[in-house]
Amino acid sequence: MESMGRITPSTLSVKDLPWQILWSKEKCTLCGSCTAVCPVRAIELGVHRKRALQTPVGLETRPGNLFSIYHGIDQRTDPAHACVGCGMCAMVCPNSAIAPLHSTEIDKLRFHVNQGGEPRRRGGRRNNPDSVLDKIKFIRISMLTDPALDAGRHEFELRTLLGRILPPEEMLKVSRENGWMPPVREIYPLVIGSMSFGALSPNMWEGLQMGVAYLNEELGMPVRVCTGEGGCPPRLLKSRFLKYVILQIASGYFGWDEIIHSLPQMKEDPCAIEIKYGQGAKPGDGGLLMWYKVNKLIAAIRGVPQGISLPSPPTHQTKYSIEEAVAKMIQSMSMAWGFRVPVYPKISATSTAMAVLNNLTRNPYAAGLAIDGEDGGTGAAYNVSMDHMGHPIASNLRDAYLTLVKLGKQNEIPLFAGGGIGKNGNLAANAAALIMLGASGVQTGKYVMQAAAGCLGSEGDRCNVCNIGVCPKGITSQDPRLDRRLDPEKVAERLVDLYVSFNTELKKIVAPLGRSTSLPIGMSDALGINDADAASRLNIKYVL
Repeated sequence: MESMGRITPSTLSVKDLPWQILWSKEKCTLCGSCTAVCPVRAIELGVHRKRALQTPVGLETRPGNLFSIYHGIDQRTDPAHACVGCGMCAMVCPNSAIAPLHSTEIDKLRFHVNQGGEPRRRGGRRNNPDSVLDKIKFIRISMLTDPALDAGRHEFELRTLLGRILPPEEMLKVSRENGWMPPVREIYPLVIGSMSFGALSPNMWEGLQMGVAYLNEELGMPVRVCTGEGGCPPRLLKSRFLKYVILQIASGYFGWDEIIHSLPQMKEDPCAIEIKYGQGAKPGDGGLLMWYKVNKLIAAIRGVPQGISLPSPPTHQTKYSIEEAVAKMIQSMSMAWGFRVPVYPKISATSTAMAVLNNLTRNPYAAGLAIDGEDGGTGAAYNVSMDHMGHPIASNLRDAYLTLVKLGKQNEIPLFAGGGIGKNGNLAANAAALIMLGASGVQTGKYVMQAAAGCLGSEGDRCNVCNIGVCPKGITSQDPRLDRRLDPEKVAERLVDLYVSFNTELKKIVAPLGRSTSLPIGMSDALGINDADAASRLNIKYVL
């Protein structure tokens, strides 16, 4: 091992690591598959010298030592190469001779990861498994006065609207004064959240786009996918599939030169423009694409040198405040597409979200508001940001919806919620709960990665190396040797399966409410929870 023969303040034993490698000498054939596939080089081939005591039969010969040499697998213990528990070694081993095991000890690695004065950054989400969304029950089942539907025998479609829906008299006024009406899109209520071309590998991105196209054109489900910050390949901008895409612009303006230059060649308008002000997993910290992932292609699309880290810069002068954003960014983006495309901001869930919402209500150009809760995100962020900053999505969304109710605009400005939806596998139930709390739709990213591409990360801090480009499945890597492990057609196939199953589950929840023509947005009387404090905070029923 690297630390063999010398002990320093940061020397750890295998027992101190959160993941330990179990290796069987009897089963192993030393094929090298495990060491080749390990994303963090936590294991390596080692030479072992075994000493055995040789005891003679009689007294005439003195006892001696018998030494034997054999080759085997060593686990490295230095923090830079600590095992992340992804389990790729076990997947490729032909003899089941190796596997990671979670330690029963308290993880002591966390005290040693800040070497060089650098706090720990990681991908994945926070490690808190609790979610108030998973505790919510749907308690209103229609019987006689409002007959319930059977989701298995009644055909109905679930749709939501993205865009500003002004009252008729105000719509006429805006139309007469400005000569235009706010654009509105009918979309599916589950949006694939913003994951950039750069954060995801080319194969993963292509798989998502193929799956979305199939859902729209073969199954008639108007699913939309958000690009995230960083632009997108020119061939997508000039294709007919752009209408299924929400283009994101953020403080870095990465990739926007390519988008603006492609405007004259666009065959279709994008579904919408999302202006990102914050991310729920790292509010105030901004996005960060680390240098490991900035290859030649990403650098060209984003207009930056190759091999440098790309943190989202501080807020640009054109986005100095939300008032500036409404007056400049939203209007200028609307003008770029001739006022044909909805434009809306995305913010972190925070106590200041109501101030943002109040400003948006005063401007007819704002097409909605997306709020990203604390549990979202898979990008690079400091541990302290991911685990100790942010606001839960349920209460923040509820505050926003009730604010709109007080203003009489709950049917005018759509709210889209994201952040930790489906983190424990309950995607449809979490989405339905947020819709009944006031969301017009929900956004999810990590669930898509886990379900459509087999992401190995978990809330227990397993794997979660999305940030350094060594994803063992090739989902978030820009290294061709890793990227080619992922088949984009399989990603597309699994994405379609995900949406079909989600659609079935959401109908099973919505149908008993007697709602078949519209989503139960804000129908909070159908919700109950066995936590009195949560019930009071969310203004829903307490059930026990």
